[in-house]
Amino acid sequence: MQRCAMSLSGMNNQYARREVFCGNTCHDLKRFWEREIGKQTYYRESEEYRLGRSALRKLREEWRQRLEAKLRLQNGPDEAKKRANVGR
Repeated sequence: MQRCAMSLSGMNNQYARREVFCGNTCHDLKRFWEREIGKQTYYRESEEYRLGRSALRKLREEWRQRLEAKLRLQNGPDEAKKRANVGR
């Protein structure tokens, strides 16, 4: 196994290692972090999917539409009547 020396000038030796292993260890570390990133991406996407299907989101959207309709009636009752007559 090869070793790559790493300079630690200005770093606290208590929290730093003097050597970093290279070769297979670097490849293993890369694979490990790629898997971790993949897991986090999967969890985030599944959470977004779950939230997209939630009843609370649907209720909020429904209330938003109701409020917009109410504001439209308050701001322009003539315009709302015209829209209602067009549909007939």
